[in-house]
Amino acid sequence: MPIDASNPLPKYVQLRDLLLDWITAAGLGVDDMVPSERELSTTYGLSRMTVRQTIDLLVAEGRLYRVPGKGTFVARPKIEMSLVLASFSEDMRARGYEPGARELIRQVIPASGHTARMLDIAPGTLVHHIERMRTADDEPMAVERSNIPADMVPGLEDYDLAERSLYEVLENEFDILLDSGEQTIEAGICDSADSRLLGLPAGSPVLIMQRRSFAKGQCVELALSTYRADRYQLHSRLDPRQHGD
Repeated sequence: MPIDASNPLPKYVQLRDLLLDWITAAGLGVDDMVPSERELSTTYGLSRMTVRQTIDLLVAEGRLYRVPGKGTFVARPKIEMSLVLASFSEDMRARGYEPGARELIRQVIPASGHTARMLDIAPGTLVHHIERMRTADDEPMAVERSNIPADMVPGLEDYDLAERSLYEVLENEFDILLDSGEQTIEAGICDSADSRLLGLPAGSPVLIMQRRSFAKGQCVELALSTYRADRYQLHSRLDPRQHGD
């Protein structure tokens, strides 16, 4: 379809939609090359500046990526961030990815005031502090930092969490089945430490998730996780608003 001059949408936005439709119709997959700016300019009768604006937009959205000197290619689709209580491993397997983990820090430390408030325990109570880098098909996706009261899970330090889901260990080894939770997700900026782990430039946008997980009304875990914003998106169903009588 050509660009519609009568359409109030800017031409670069129209071209964005046309390109996405073409990628789908042509059956292009991840890492397939898309036409050059010159080819797109000729095909759609647009200036190179307008085409470049469209490509910049699609790159910023994570739908395309550039390789200097080679061209522009289809990017991996973003993963929808789960809004249900499930472990990273469960979530990735359900989406067809192979989950992985690399342990960064495992220690038992006194809970800070903030951690204690979030876990409903006294400040200074010992907690297991666990930091792991999480991967999907060996690609770094997130850095997870979990805190669990030590008296709930004596001996947790003896279990390898690089090969097993933390939630699986809690359920199978300690008879703790997480049945509810609450989480907050907000935009953030990746610091230098996490950027090295995730393979991102320092200052890259990320999604910061804080989660409290409960079992039978008792807070078991406080987790603060940093997710790559270029690989995740949020999706939520909107139910009809309930009108009063």
